[in-house]
Amino acid sequence: MAKVIFGMTMSLDGFVNDRNGSVEKLYPDLDALRKSAILQELIENTGAVVMGRNAFAMSEDPDWFAGNYEFQVPIFVLTHHPPKKMPKQTDQLTFTFVTDGIESAIRQAKAAAKAKDVTVIGGASTIRQCLQAQVGDELEVGIMPVLFGSGLRLFENIGTEEIQLEKIRVDEIPDGGTNLRFRVAR
Repeated sequence: MAKVIFGMTMSLDGFVNDRNGSVEKLYPDLDALRKSAILQELIENTGAVVMGRNAFAMSEDPDWFAGNYEFQVPIFVLTHHPPKKMPKQTDQLTFTFVTDGIESAIRQAKAAAKAKDVTVIGGASTIRQCLQAQVGDELEVGIMPVLFGSGLRLFENIGTEEIQLEKIRVDEIPDGGTNLRFRVAR
């Protein structure tokens, strides 16, 4: 059965961007990251992607995704307001803008992924929603060796219930970072 894998990269002190909103120090060498065995394995095993509106908007040109984005699979964008113009799509990469919540986005992505995994790409709000709705099977957190001191925290306001995690693996990532993968205990 397909898994839902969610997570993102953060500073050692738990921030997904710095006080100015920049993620530059978390991804200093995107080319090396794209070529890493960890990302290549994730891409190979992914049948659909769920991403938040902010992650989608990080590309200045939404048409860029088709043919360029690492994940050439159906993408489900969690948003309150779909764009007025649909971005370019291909036979492999399609967009669905989901306005009725994370559970719906995950359900649709699982159907599209078939036997492959669903990968949830940040932002922080989308990851928090996965935790709160208990829709994820594995949490993957990249830790970069930098302390921001302030910014946007990944695990802020995730609810009052304790979430148990079981370590699956630990890997080094380019630029001195560490990737942690956990099974979310139910």
